[in-house]
Amino acid sequence: MAAPKLRTVSKVKPPYPLNQFPSDFPYRIAKHIVYALATREKPNLEGPEWESIFADAINAKWKPSNIGLDDVQLGACAWGIKSLKSSNPFEISKVRLISGRNNPEYSFGEIAKTPNGVGEQVLKIYNARVAAIRELFAHVRTTVFIKSYDLTKIAIYEKNTIIFSPENYYWEINKRGNYEGYDRETKEHKFTWQRHGSQFTIVDNAPAQKLCFSVRMPKISSFEEFLEKIGFDESWVVIHGR
Repeated sequence: MAAPKLRTVSKVKPPYPLNQFPSDFPYRIAKHIVYALATREKPNLEGPEWESIFADAINAKWKPSNIGLDDVQLGACAWGIKSLKSSNPFEISKVRLISGRNNPEYSFGEIAKTPNGVGEQVLKIYNARVAAIRELFAHVRTTVFIKSYDLTKIAIYEKNTIIFSPENYYWEINKRGNYEGYDRETKEHKFTWQRHGSQFTIVDNAPAQKLCFSVRMPKISSFEEFLEKIGFDESWVVIHGR
């Protein structure tokens, strides 16, 4: 019997090489940031907004996901988008990526009795989610936005979204009662799981090769100036119910 044809990563090309963003990518991202800075009193962009901005910057589809692994989709590639703040986005080397809620009691009917048992359950839940997305897409990536508190400095990198082998890690309970997972070989802190809230966090090493850029703070229009620039008048308002 002939072997079936299978879609493989090598045969299905991604839109661009991993962590090598298109040439116009930073400029398209910057336009959204400058617009936000010019129209908002506080320089802040929330997680879903970064997903939408990223999707626009690579001409992809934004499909907000409950599990946060495939928020942006383009052909055979899916991205989960993570964002965090830092006082120095360009130099940061370690980041904490919140990766959703993993509840062993819900998923397995009970929680394990030992830290290593709990850690294995937590990773199995995460791995099952990744595996489900990888069944649908040949390439699954995580893109990380690291922004300064005033949004004028941005660092971006991406990496393949991988499955973690539970046997490669050991778990301990810290002083706060949270579970922490460590690499068995390097002893490096890799995961945190909070039993209260079931939040799972991946501690990631940000690569040296990040896309780093800064934007100039635009002049912020006052409330009156903004309305004058767009030509607002009372004819824009229709009163209903009178």
